[in-house]
Amino acid sequence: MPTDITPPIAPDATLRTAVRPRKPLWHHLYFWVLLGIAAGIVIGLAAPQVGAQMKWLADLFIKLVKVVIAPTIFATVAVGIAGLGNLAKAGGLALKTVVYFNVTTVFALGIGLVVVNLLGPGRNLGLDIETFDASAAQGTLASAGAAAGDGITGFLLHLVPSSFFAAFVEGQLIQVLVMAILVACAITMLGERGKPAVAALDTIAQVMFGVIKIVMWFAPLGAMGGMAFTIGEYGGAILGSLGYFMLSFWLTCLLFLLLVLGPICWWSGFSVFKYIRMIRDELLIVLGTSSSETVLPRMLAKLEAAGVPKSVVGLTIPTGYSFNLDGTAIYMAMGAIFIAQAFGIEVPIGTQIALLVFMLISSNGAAGVSGAGLVTLAASLAAFESVIPLAGIALIVGIDRFMSEGRALTNLTGNGIGTLVIARWTGQLDRERLATVLDNPQLVDPDRVLAEQAARDAGPSVETAPARPA
Repeated sequence: MPTDITPPIAPDATLRTAVRPRKPLWHHLYFWVLLGIAAGIVIGLAAPQVGAQMKWLADLFIKLVKVVIAPTIFATVAVGIAGLGNLAKAGGLALKTVVYFNVTTVFALGIGLVVVNLLGPGRNLGLDIETFDASAAQGTLASAGAAAGDGITGFLLHLVPSSFFAAFVEGQLIQVLVMAILVACAITMLGERGKPAVAALDTIAQVMFGVIKIVMWFAPLGAMGGMAFTIGEYGGAILGSLGYFMLSFWLTCLLFLLLVLGPICWWSGFSVFKYIRMIRDELLIVLGTSSSETVLPRMLAKLEAAGVPKSVVGLTIPTGYSFNLDGTAIYMAMGAIFIAQAFGIEVPIGTQIALLVFMLISSNGAAGVSGAGLVTLAASLAAFESVIPLAGIALIVGIDRFMSEGRALTNLTGNGIGTLVIARWTGQLDRERLATVLDNPQLVDPDRVLAEQAARDAGPSVETAPARPA
């Protein structure tokens, strides 16, 4: 049993929770999120013009969540690394995390290239670059130009913010991650004097969890608005020739889950299907909002309660949001070759491999926000414009929203699995606890986890306090 685990549920509390009656269906967040998604689909189909105006609900929810994302990542990463108390141990954990994430990203890019070459979703479009109208992608092309302007040098410079607080103000997660690592290293070098700083950062993280608990009440409305907008604005696109490409992408994400992540889960001693059941609330929220950022604090709480040490959760999950975007990698690989096929261009295998390597680098640091994958794809194509026309990005602008949902779901699933695998790899996963939680996901309900922790921090609960004499 690892010594640095700080379970968010005390052992006695876990046992008490296990014998509690199941909550009614309408007390579960996923029920209301499903209801919101269904309502959004109905509105989008019945009144497309109304649905197209409801995107503000999803945007409002995402903005509410993004308020706490940066401080939550900063606090959890700093506490996770500093809590190890050893920079060598933290460095080893970070190295294994980055290696694992990059290996799975290579598999994601590879399976994307294989499927798009086998299915050839763009071969029958027969477009001509001379007459093709790229006006729909002007905004994306401008953003891509800014993102790709300085190449690798620009990427490295982007890792460091212009000031300490600039990363928080601008919501640059990879910059927040860098600052958190630096602060954690400084706290570790302070030794005993750094413990109050760790405690303070841990308190900040708990406050952020409290904020996200309140914000989650708006999740069903956000899911309804996002789905109504998607169906109302782009519903007709799924009936067009691009539908085959969308189906190919979703199929590839499923294949990646079953053929790559499934065996990894099996090797790590748990079922991928039970894991998906455990995070079903989060998956539904992501489906409705097209952003994996919306559930980051909930994933932190769930995985820690499922038997992963706080030090591993605090480093791995936030790092995964910048370096383990499997869904984005699949999207980029398939999107690039699809555009080439649409214009009748045969991309040599050597160029495809070079594209894979370049995308492995460019996908790192891509934000988990809806639409970031499209800009990252365009930035990657800019480096291979002599082979694949960059203007072809206009082909998939209209259906990007449908692709964004698949990217976010795959990214979220892969990050959670990666956290469990890293904990297993380093010998710090409480496998007995994880098995119990996977059999009874109610044990890691985030609201209940935080309530149990608050009760434990406040002192003896009513159930354990000695009876007052009559």
